[in-house]
Amino acid sequence: MKFNHLSFPSSDVPATAAFFVRHLDCTQEYLGPAAAMLKRGGFDIVIEAKDHTVTWPHNFHLGFELPSADAVRELYQRLRTQGVTMKTEVFHHERGTRFFCEAPGGLLFEMNTRADAEQRYRASFERQARADAVK
Repeated sequence: MKFNHLSFPSSDVPATAAFFVRHLDCTQEYLGPAAAMLKRGGFDIVIEAKDHTVTWPHNFHLGFELPSADAVRELYQRLRTQGVTMKTEVFHHERGTRFFCEAPGGLLFEMNTRADAEQRYRASFERQARADAVK
């Protein structure tokens, strides 16, 4: 089975789609008043219009992993400068350096790295780095 897509509701499709394109390097395939289709990393992201405020469950978020703590700090500064709603400062956690920010419509994102995580949390990060090196 292959991971195919993510789908998110939004009361402002253009603003939510623009966040994905501008800040998360997605490409926009389609944008209409009721939906947007974006692509990133071999899968689709669908943004669908809702005529009500979307309420996300506590702590529901999407996580993006960066290669280093410096990359996390650089992204934090860039997003903050561009007016993205920051939910935390950059902080170090046992699972690595990270921060949380919010897209229009309230969707929460965690931007992190496991490069500086405690050893017990590095396994999947190190497997991915080896796989990327082989490519």
